[in-house]
Amino acid sequence: MALELRQQLKLSQQLVMTPQLQQAIKLLQLSRLELLESVQQELLENPLLEESAEEERQPERTMAEDNLGPTGDSSDAAMEKELLKNAEWEDYIGDFASTSRQSLARETELPEEGMAFDARLASKPSLEGHLGWQMRLSNFTEKELEIGETILGSLNSSGYLRASVEELAQMTGSTNEDVERVLYRLQRFDPVGVAARTPSECLLTQIEVYGWDDPILIELVRDHLEDLEKKRYKPLAKKFRLTMEKLKEYLELLQTLNPMPGASYGSGDPIYVSPDAFVYKYGDDFVILLNEEGMPRLNLNASYMDGVTPKTDKDKDYLQDKMRSAMWLMKSLYQRQRTLYKVLESIVKFQREFFEHGVTRLRPLILKDVADDISMHESTVSRITSNKYVATPHGIFELKFFFNSSLDLDDGGTVGSESVKAMIKRIIAGENAKRPISDEAIADMLKDELQINIARRTVAKYRTAMGIESSSKRKEVF
Repeated sequence: MALELRQQLKLSQQLVMTPQLQQAIKLLQLSRLELLESVQQELLENPLLEESAEEERQPERTMAEDNLGPTGDSSDAAMEKELLKNAEWEDYIGDFASTSRQSLARETELPEEGMAFDARLASKPSLEGHLGWQMRLSNFTEKELEIGETILGSLNSSGYLRASVEELAQMTGSTNEDVERVLYRLQRFDPVGVAARTPSECLLTQIEVYGWDDPILIELVRDHLEDLEKKRYKPLAKKFRLTMEKLKEYLELLQTLNPMPGASYGSGDPIYVSPDAFVYKYGDDFVILLNEEGMPRLNLNASYMDGVTPKTDKDKDYLQDKMRSAMWLMKSLYQRQRTLYKVLESIVKFQREFFEHGVTRLRPLILKDVADDISMHESTVSRITSNKYVATPHGIFELKFFFNSSLDLDDGGTVGSESVKAMIKRIIAGENAKRPISDEAIADMLKDELQINIARRTVAKYRTAMGIESSSKRKEVF
């Protein structure tokens, strides 16, 4: 068989992910803060982009109106020039709102509340810094300071020591006795019990510092913490020959101690959610308002475009590339806001009962329902609902919250899983603490009163997902 080369023409279709398409997809799934960072980065890198000031908008609008002819139309050339020089998307809210800008200004206000100015400037001390400050005010030697700093670097977020004495001695080139001596002093710093190796050691240190010398209390902490955790009160009362009332006094005393002394000095700052949109009740309908607070208004830099004349083909290609990038970014931002508004509008339509009455009326919903309603692909809906939050009359929720599975009702209908979770939470909140309701009893209540077909293991799964303990651990003896 002979080998030979041939030329052949073939017509085929394939999907090409251009850089512009990749950028548009990336912008869809960015959170609000990530989007602001991305836009600010593009403003730094692209000289043809600029952020328009609020006071600049009125003159620009007047210029646009001056280009209109007596019939209200403009020439294609004038419109093209105006688009290039003033490609600001300043009507985001006007385009994507359920009512006019004027009525929104009169009837609604953004209720978003920020932190106090002094709270934003105040720095929260870290556990390591707080203990280090106390060490330097004490009569530690240079070697002891080195050991102490190594110990501080080995503490976890709760204030417990993660390394052994032998490991600390090896890291500092000292003896175990030297480490134990420094550790003993550190454990009596504020907060008392920090750098302990076990919860028992932490609580015993606090008992010693506070001067409590009751042998029963000390033995309860040293040998019976697990029994106290599992509420094995009767064997303990029998062992120490105590009445249940006396044992209750010991428990109340133990509850005044702090088993996690370093938790109040957490290094992580709280994260405040800024919603991407607001949904208000306006008469008998709901109004959707996208949150544009802090979002830069992008313009093409007209002075740069008019003042710079490319001298070489390389300069011309650079300007054209930056022009395309700027225009595509503004178009992608516009498309992102448009898609977000359409998805929110569809969610409000499907989940109107939730917006009216709350979580217990949340109905089953999947991505395909919204995608079919707005004629988009499921992947687009999935991306636009990732890391996005909406402020509703019942609180701030992630958009993914509105999509949940369904459970069957006896009458052939369905109910959303989040609604069932809310019902379970409400049942447990109203139970008698001394006689908590079991998972099987909760399942029976849902079947009898609400006609929901649910198994005991499903109740247990939902309860665990909400961080609620089992009935045996919820039971209060006293």
